[in-house]
Amino acid sequence: MWGIRRGGTLWGDEAVTYAVAHRAPWQIWHTAGRIDAVHGLYYLVMHGVFALWDGGLVALRLPSVLAVAAASAGVALLGRELAGPRAGLLAGLVLPLLPAVQRYAQEGRSYALVCALVTWASWLLVRALGRPRRRRWAAYSGVMLTACLLHEFAVLTLLAHGVTVVCSPVSRHTVKAWSAAACAVGAGLLPLALFSTTQSAQVDWIGAPGARHVLGFAVVTAVGVVCARTAPHGSGAAARPDGAAPPVPRLEALALPLLILPTALLMALTPLRPFYVERYVLSYTVGLALLLGAALDRCWVPGCADRARRLAVSVLAVAAVLAALCPVGAYLRTPQSRLNDATAVARAVRESARPGDGLLFVPARRRAWTLARPGEFRGLTDLALDRSPLASHTLRGTELPAERVRARMLAARRIVAVGDPPGRPLETTGPEAVKRAVLRTYFEECGSRTVTRARITVHARPGHC
Repeated sequence: MWGIRRGGTLWGDEAVTYAVAHRAPWQIWHTAGRIDAVHGLYYLVMHGVFALWDGGLVALRLPSVLAVAAASAGVALLGRELAGPRAGLLAGLVLPLLPAVQRYAQEGRSYALVCALVTWASWLLVRALGRPRRRRWAAYSGVMLTACLLHEFAVLTLLAHGVTVVCSPVSRHTVKAWSAAACAVGAGLLPLALFSTTQSAQVDWIGAPGARHVLGFAVVTAVGVVCARTAPHGSGAAARPDGAAPPVPRLEALALPLLILPTALLMALTPLRPFYVERYVLSYTVGLALLLGAALDRCWVPGCADRARRLAVSVLAVAAVLAALCPVGAYLRTPQSRLNDATAVARAVRESARPGDGLLFVPARRRAWTLARPGEFRGLTDLALDRSPLASHTLRGTELPAERVRARMLAARRIVAVGDPPGRPLETTGPEAVKRAVLRTYFEECGSRTVTRARITVHARPGHC
C-alpha cells in the first residue's frame, strides 16, 4: 500500500482500465468485441470492484496489491511443500521484494492477478501430483483457465507445468490426468484465442527484445540454475530439511520451467512476430522466488554452513532487502517511474491550450490519453472526432473522413496537436497523412513540449501565435 496513489498519476494502460471498467457490463462486452478482448474479463472484474467501492486510484490498484499478497502466501506454501517450512517462509518473503513484482503490485492491470492464479495453480498441481484426486485436477483446471482468460499468455505456464509433470516420478495415470486437465484449459481458452487474432493490431507496438532484455533473462536464468544446484535435493530424508519424504515434484522440477520456459518461448517467437514483454510472463518470478528461498535455506542447514558463512549470507540478504526497498521501491512509487503518464499529458494540454482551440491527435490512437481525465479537454474542439470512445465502444473513438478533417482544420485559427515524440515511426494512413500535411502547409509551429511519451505542439495560422 506504500505510495499506492503515486502522486495521483495514471499511466496509459491504467487509464484504459479505469475508463473501461466504469462502463456498463454490456458496454464492456461490446468494447471487447471491437478491441482489447484479451483484457475483457479483467475489465469486468474491475467493474465489479468499482461497483462495490469506487475508491479512485486506490480501488484501481488494490486488487493487484492483494494479488501479490496472495501470490506470496502461495509461494510460501509451495516452498514448504517442496523444501520445508523455512525454505517456504524465505521464498514467500523474497517474492514481493523482487523489483518486477513491486512494480506490478501497484498496477491497475491484470498481471499481478495472473501471477497469483498461476501460483495457486502450481500449488494445486503439486498437491495433485503427490496425491491424485479428481477434485484436485478439477480445481487446477479452473484456476489455470481463469488465469488464461485474464491474459492469454498465461497458457505458457501450462507448458511449463507439462515439463514438471514429465520430469516427475509419477504414474502414467497421473500424466493422463494432467493431460486431460490441460486439454480442458485449452478448450476453454480456444474461443478467446481465436477471436483475439482478429485484434492482433493491438500488439503491433511490440518490438524485438533488446540486448538489455536478453542479457537480463540470461542473468536471471543463471541465478536460478545456480540456486537449483545449491538448494536441497536428492532422495530420502536429505530431500527436505524437516526429514520428510521426498516431495513430488522436486522443487527445481517445478521452479526452473516456470522461471525459464514462458520467457524463452516468447523470445523465440520474435523472428515470426515479436510478443515479448516482461509483464506478460510475470509468473517467472514465482520460480525465481522458490529457488532463492530454497538456496537461502540451504545456508542454514546443519553441516552445510559454518557460522561465518551464515553471517555473510545474512548480511547479503539484508543488503538485498534494503536495495529492493530503498532505491528501487521508492522510485517505483514516484510519478516518474511510469514513462507514459496520461494525467501529465492531460495537464500539459490544458496549460498549452486556450478555450476554443482545436484539438488534434496525431496519430488517432493517442486519443486514449483523454480517458484518464476527460475534463481537462473540455472547451477544446476535437477536430477529427466522429464518435467518442464511449459511444463507439472503443478506446480511441472513430474519426471523420480525411476530407472533413481537413475542412475542420482549415476553419480553425489555433490547433493543439498531441502525438508521439520525434523519432517514432509515422502512420501512413490517409487521415494521418492529411493531418500532417495541413499543419505543415497552412499553420506555423508556435511552440512544443515533451511530456513523458507525448509531444504537445501548438500550431496557429501565420501571425496568430
